[in-house]
Amino acid sequence: MQVEVKVPQLSESVSEATLVTWHKQPGEAVAEGENLIDIETDKVILELPAVKSGVLTKVLKQNGDKVTSNEVIALLDTDAKPDVTSAVQPDVKTKEPAAVMPAAQKIAAENKIDTAAINGSGRDGRVIKEDVLTAVQKQAAVMVTEVPQPIEGGRVEQRVPMTRIRQRIAERLLQSQQNAAILTTFNEVNMLPVIELRNHYRDAFEKKHGVKLGFMSFFIKATLLALHKFPVVNASVDGTDIIYHGYYDIGVAIGSERGLVVPIIRDADKLSLADIERQIMDFGTRAKDGKITLEELHGGTFSISNGGVFGSMLSTPIINPPQCAILGIHATKDRPVAENGQVVIRPMNYLALSYDHRIVDGRDAVLFLATIKEALEYPGRVLLDL
Repeated sequence: MQVEVKVPQLSESVSEATLVTWHKQPGEAVAEGENLIDIETDKVILELPAVKSGVLTKVLKQNGDKVTSNEVIALLDTDAKPDVTSAVQPDVKTKEPAAVMPAAQKIAAENKIDTAAINGSGRDGRVIKEDVLTAVQKQAAVMVTEVPQPIEGGRVEQRVPMTRIRQRIAERLLQSQQNAAILTTFNEVNMLPVIELRNHYRDAFEKKHGVKLGFMSFFIKATLLALHKFPVVNASVDGTDIIYHGYYDIGVAIGSERGLVVPIIRDADKLSLADIERQIMDFGTRAKDGKITLEELHGGTFSISNGGVFGSMLSTPIINPPQCAILGIHATKDRPVAENGQVVIRPMNYLALSYDHRIVDGRDAVLFLATIKEALEYPGRVLLDL
């Protein structure tokens, strides 16, 4: 029986996707649940598993092609047996390689393109410059990352089209800058109480909960305390309306080779420190492999960006629309500070709150950040829900 292989249903905010890499070729056997192809949207890399076991008989869409929800991209025969010959030897007629124009040959050599695989559009099938440029663009489109290989010799440039994920990041950053009145306020926090508390209970915490006790869960708990106190910071803008959310879905920015993703910790206020740490660890692992789902990236009422893991000392994070605020966390460093009239060394962290000044007043933003500072410098309040 012939089974159609279709693109999965994409989310409402994703109109199309790009086929990245076919893992099976026509004539090869496929087991149910085995990944057939990777599909890149502007948010994540999706895997498309086979719904039935059988043989992949025909591929209708190639690597780099644009596709939409439920579009048929291949055919699978559940009754056929694998054809070893056709799988190893493609069914193509042998022909003499077409002539390649000098300009096309130069570009092909620079980009390591096999001109024998290009159908020339020039006279008598000659491969011209435009044919090679098209092949270069298609090759770049299926790249999962944008990290170019080192180029040796001379003043050489390399043009690499943005991936869908990078295009989406750029689009949303511009949207945030253009549609919101962004202002950033700063504060500093003495992390010594949290560090001492963590060091004292770290081993017992990991033994009991099976997960390491990090700092992010403390930041999230302190943020939740501030969001309860200042609900407008947990709100969003819809035209001329302010939407106050009666729940707390916290987006945690995670960097990966494919770009920045912000998976959502749903109902974070109902979770324990251990629950939060498990979700963060799970998100971090799956983000590296492109396994974050579209549903996990949708929504969110407030976001936290931790540039400190990369050594950032200070930044002005950009709001993730339609949210109205984002917290930036930075590297904790020993610094001289004044304490009780004396200069002492303390592990200090600079906090940055970027907010939409259209709905969040400066007073509320400053007090919101001060609440986080106080919660971290007196972590007992967070644990005792005071």
